[in-house]
Amino acid sequence: MKFVFDLDGTLCFQGKALGVAIVNAIDELTHRGHEVIFASARPIRDLLPVLPPHMHHYPLVGGNGAFAAKDNQIMSTVHFEADTQKHLLAIIDEHRLPYLIDGEWDYAYTGRDDHPIRRNVDPQRRARQVPLSSLDKIVKMAWLDVPDRKLLLGKLSALPVVVHEHGNEGILDISPPGIDKWSGLIKLGLEDKSYVAFGNDANDVTMFQHAHTAVKVGSHPSLEPYAAEQLPPDEIVIARRLHAFSNAYSNPKLA
Repeated sequence: MKFVFDLDGTLCFQGKALGVAIVNAIDELTHRGHEVIFASARPIRDLLPVLPPHMHHYPLVGGNGAFAAKDNQIMSTVHFEADTQKHLLAIIDEHRLPYLIDGEWDYAYTGRDDHPIRRNVDPQRRARQVPLSSLDKIVKMAWLDVPDRKLLLGKLSALPVVVHEHGNEGILDISPPGIDKWSGLIKLGLEDKSYVAFGNDANDVTMFQHAHTAVKVGSHPSLEPYAAEQLPPDEIVIARRLHAFSNAYSNPKLA
C-alpha cells in the first residue's frame, strides 16, 4: 500500500522535525514493502529539514502541489502566469503586505523576524534570500499578517489562483490554478483510491477525496466529509496507528 503524509500539524508539530516514534513507524512501513510519500505546503527546500536524511529520496509533493520530487531530484514545478503574477504583486504593493514568495528554489521574504513562519524557511541555508525582483518565476506566495482578509479574498477571487487560509494565523497561501496536493500526487504516478492519506488542514481536502482511506489528525471541519477516522495530534497515538496500518495492509485478511 502507498501512504501519503502531510507534515506540519499531522506528523510534526511547532516546526520541529519528525519525532523518533514517527520515524520508527514510517521505517516499519517501508521495511514491510509499503511506499511512503510526503505532501506538504512547504516547498521542497523547506520540507527536507523536517525529514531524516534517509527519507530525502522519498517521493515528495511540495508547495501544495507546485513541486514534485523523487530520488533527490525536482521533477516539475508550476509557476504563475505573467499577467497573474503582475496582479498579485500590485495587490501586495497597494496594501503593503509582508510576504514569503518562493521561486523555483530561492525566495524573497519581508515578514517579521519573529513571525512563526520564518523559523521554517530554509533553516539549513539550502537557498538564498533574494530581492523579489530577482525571482524570475514565482511558484508560491504566502501573504503574512493580512489586515483585511475579506477584502483581499475578494480581490483574489477575480484571479486564476488557488488560495488556502491558515487557520487564525492571518496567512493567505496562494498557488497557481490547478495546483493542489492531488495534482502533485498525479505527477508522481498515483492513481485514484490507491493510497492511505494522513492530513490535518484544508489543503489536504483533494488528497483525502482521492484516497482509499483518509485519516484526519486534529479537528479541521473541512476534512470531516472525507475522513474515515480521526486521531489527536499526538505522536505516540499516530505512531501506534501507523503500526496497526502496517500490520493490516501486510496481511490482507486484516485490511
